Amino acid sequence: MTRTTDDGKVDVAGMWVTADGHIRQELRADGRYDEARGGRRSAYTGRYTVTGGHLDYVDDTGFTATGDIRDGVLYHEHLVLYREKEQA
Repeated sequence: MTRTTDDGKVDVAGMWVTADGHIRQELRADGRYDEARGGRRSAYTGRYTVTGGHLDYVDDTGFTATGDIRDGVLYHEHLVLYREKEQA
C-alpha cells in the first residue's frame, strides 16, 4: 500500500527491505537514508528527494541512483524492496 501525505505526496519514510531481509533501507522523513547490507550497518548513507513516486538518491560519496514506487513496492536500481510492516 502506498501512503500519501496530507498534501498528496507519496510518503516513503520508513524501513524498506528486500524479500530475503539482506538489504534494509531506512528512508527518514528528513530526506536522509541509511542502507544496511547483511551485517554491515550504514553501508550506504546519503540523501534522497521524492517527485511523485520517483526517488533520486545522492550517496554521501557522490554516487547517484534512482528508484520508483509502483503498487507499494520500491524498485531501487536492481533491488526490489518492500515496506516493513510497522510494529504495533
